[in-house]
Amino acid sequence: MNHEPELRYHSTTGEWVLISPKRGKRPNDFGAPTLKRVISPKRNCPFEDPQKSGNGIPHFWFPEDKPLEKWELQVLPNKYPALSHRHMTCASSHKHGVYTVTTGVGHHDILVTKDHYKNYRQLSDSQALDILKAFVKRYKELIADGCMQYVSMFQNFGPNAGATLYHPHYQILALPVIPNTIGRSLSHSREHWKEHKGCIHCDIIRQELKEKTRIVYQKNGVVAFVPFASKEPYQVNIFPIEHRSYFEESSKHLLTQMSLALKIILKSIAKKLDDPDYNFYIHTSPVINKKQYKHYHWHLEIVPKSNISAGFELGTGIEINPVFPEEAAKLLRIR
Repeated sequence: MNHEPELRYHSTTGEWVLISPKRGKRPNDFGAPTLKRVISPKRNCPFEDPQKSGNGIPHFWFPEDKPLEKWELQVLPNKYPALSHRHMTCASSHKHGVYTVTTGVGHHDILVTKDHYKNYRQLSDSQALDILKAFVKRYKELIADGCMQYVSMFQNFGPNAGATLYHPHYQILALPVIPNTIGRSLSHSREHWKEHKGCIHCDIIRQELKEKTRIVYQKNGVVAFVPFASKEPYQVNIFPIEHRSYFEESSKHLLTQMSLALKIILKSIAKKLDDPDYNFYIHTSPVINKKQYKHYHWHLEIVPKSNISAGFELGTGIEINPVFPEEAAKLLRIR
């Protein structure tokens, strides 16, 4: 395979990515986290008993037919929210000279699982599936707010990925705006739909299934692959093969298969890459004017943390990836 640098165009975001394997040859330049992950003791963990630690009654908990004392998963308001919803009003915008300000009205929740030591890949299949089911349940509740435009659902695992606590937890933020990254992706998806009468992600999936060089996993209506223009080394995207625009409308079967794929790929990443910190997140259609976004294709993205953006990346917006996506897929592939 050609190992000369390549600039690859990210067709769903309109960004360029520089694939430059020689950048990975420099000492301490690849795969060396800046912060060490420390397993904190259970006795000091605020998520062992969230209510005793000063959190209020959760929005809901699983199992739903058991008292709160028997919880295995709970979704509760973040004790230190990035957004405020105290006054139960919608966000408002105003101009300040050349600037625009929108009030930070929204929701910020935490999803906590019971076991202090078991991350997503270590949970049972049913426990892992409960996380996606809880995402769906809370997502539907947030849609009813009427003031929100987008809901972000994700996990930060490890300090290099932004996690401040070791205990496995996940976050849900409902925003009064559509984030720029999502907006760009929606725009490219819409333009492709108009020009080609079809979904850009469906076309990407068909090409990936045909070429097979970047496929990591395929089973039961789900496919996972390293994107052609990956911004980060060993990034993996997981898609329903059949076109689905709205995460919250997923069937139990689809959620089950997506959850299994996520578990399996996280296991492969942990085994093959020496258990790196990572982020995973869901990209789905906005919660407002839903009929406008039938062209979009919801999916999960996993990003192991190893790259550090420096002057070139920050100054140009072009990320440098030291690993060819085809080589990354070969290493992570589930056989």
